[in-house]
Amino acid sequence: MLLRPLLSSASRAAPLLAAAKPRSPQPLAADTAAAFRQLAGMAAALAPPSTAAGSREAFRVAVTNTLERRLFYIPSFKIYGGVAGLYDYGPPGCAVKANVLAFWRQHFVLEEGMLEVDCPCVTPEVVLKASGHVDKFTDLMVKDEKTGSCYRADHLLKDFCKDKLEKDNTLSPEKAAELNHILAILDDLSAEQLGAKIKEYGIVAPDTKNPLSDPYPFNLMFQTSIGPSGLSAGYMRPETAQGIFVNFKDLYYYNGNKLPFAAAQIGQAFRNEISPRQGLLRVREFTLAEIEHFVDPEDKSHPKFGDVSDLEFLMFPREQQLTGQSATKLKIGQAVSEGTVNNETLGYFIGRVYLFLTQLGIDKDRLRFRQHLPNEMAHYAADCWDAEIECSFGWIECVGIADRSAYDLRAHSDKSSVPLEAHEKFAEPREVEKLVITPSKKELGLAFKGNQKMVLEALEAMNETEALDMKAALESKGEVEFKVCTLGKDVTINKNMVTINIEKKKEHQRKFTPSVIEPSFGIGRIIYCLFEHCFYQRSGKAEDEQLNVFGFPPLVAPIKCTVFPLVKIEKFEVVAKKISKALTAAGISHIIDMTGTRLNHTKHIKSIVLTILMHYNLHRVMGNLSHLIFAFDIFLCIAEL
Repeated sequence: MLLRPLLSSASRAAPLLAAAKPRSPQPLAADTAAAFRQLAGMAAALAPPSTAAGSREAFRVAVTNTLERRLFYIPSFKIYGGVAGLYDYGPPGCAVKANVLAFWRQHFVLEEGMLEVDCPCVTPEVVLKASGHVDKFTDLMVKDEKTGSCYRADHLLKDFCKDKLEKDNTLSPEKAAELNHILAILDDLSAEQLGAKIKEYGIVAPDTKNPLSDPYPFNLMFQTSIGPSGLSAGYMRPETAQGIFVNFKDLYYYNGNKLPFAAAQIGQAFRNEISPRQGLLRVREFTLAEIEHFVDPEDKSHPKFGDVSDLEFLMFPREQQLTGQSATKLKIGQAVSEGTVNNETLGYFIGRVYLFLTQLGIDKDRLRFRQHLPNEMAHYAADCWDAEIECSFGWIECVGIADRSAYDLRAHSDKSSVPLEAHEKFAEPREVEKLVITPSKKELGLAFKGNQKMVLEALEAMNETEALDMKAALESKGEVEFKVCTLGKDVTINKNMVTINIEKKKEHQRKFTPSVIEPSFGIGRIIYCLFEHCFYQRSGKAEDEQLNVFGFPPLVAPIKCTVFPLVKIEKFEVVAKKISKALTAAGISHIIDMTGTRLNHTKHIKSIVLTILMHYNLHRVMGNLSHLIFAFDIFLCIAEL
């Protein structure tokens, strides 16, 4: 977008170039515009990118070698041997990442009027205890019994099944069906079941072929302590979302106590992966861009859904997965109206994610939205979809779009005792039936003495179903067993200890816990898939790395413009520096090369949007160039010579 004001017709540049021309025995071509058009024709005639992939592995090696050689990214702490799962972005990688994040902010934060926050990476244990991460954020791990090397148990079983299915031509149909069934239920297997399958198939440590231990849970969070005493436990956050949830009350107030609204955050997240692999796809520190869209659970319509309803793209609903069908193209409006996608707000964000990824440069034919199967869904989730991008590693989950209901806000509200609620004011008061729980402090004190407070709080915290069940039991039996979690045991409640009634009241507003629609973007995964989708090889010797090229769209290209004086003289250097200064002021990334060696430094990036050349006679040299040359207003600075 920043480049558009700079573009001008080539004919406007002709007199400026003529004015800047020093005396030379070879006059500059009078019709510069025609010369530019000729160059444009030459660029358009270039052969289309080749697939460059005789096999997925060979293609992947070519991509990763080029990325590392050109310093897009490299292993961290390389001179010390590196650390698995940690990578550094080099200059062009940082530029691509910055462009992706800038477009993310424009496409989501600015377009939707989201509230952006920036929360700490270090998170107190109590926050992640409430969210469930302390108890449940685990993977099952096995160890090499001789070396102690660790592996993810499910990955070993998955790799074994896939390898057998792909390479073993002697597999019977029954055995193939069995292996496919294991892949389908892999996420449902307990530690015992997973261990039994590993033993049944004789799976051993891949590096040493040594026997493996039984699987056991390993928490993926990096633990730390906050402060010098070591008494305040904390963790490096595994996601950015919790920082938004705990700030809901203040964000809701900032938004004028109105729903719906969305909060967004870009930041680092940390997961102590058991066996990092696949480059940027499975790492221990990574960048997340997450959105938490808070909405009334009784109204999940979206006012802008019509803007995306006609978008058609590959969708993979759970019914098609369970019946062995393939993903098919479907309009998101149709998917919502048929109930395939749970609601308009979820559908709207699926559509917006599709637009975001394809505008970045992701191939729309290698992008699909896959619905979570029942065994993949959290019990509280209403619906979940993943934006999966196909690369040399297969289909990779890069964006998760989930309707998480009200689970997160309720969990933090219960743990903190701070109500994280919204309200809807009524035009006229409404008469409603309300469940009223009235514990008897006197009776509870006599029965439970020092534990009175914990029992009372547990009674008051009952939901409607629990309270009505207790009321029925007390009326029929006179007493009921009641679990008090803070005591860790059941207690006996009799009808003298609590009164449960349904009363009619007039209400002026409705209080409720908002639902959350959460699009979560793995930026590193998106960037790696973008690298693969933009990569191709020019025709020539297969082993010649100089033929490897990234054809980035202008939106994410690390270098937007190049400035080349093709003759090394002082006047050209002065002009080139002025052009560079103007480009910098416009916020346009560029390279300036005063050596006169032309285009060598940017051969690996085809998508440089503009190339500015300076020479006595452009017409004479253009036959050797394969770059499209534009003329822009920035050439005005040449007239100052």
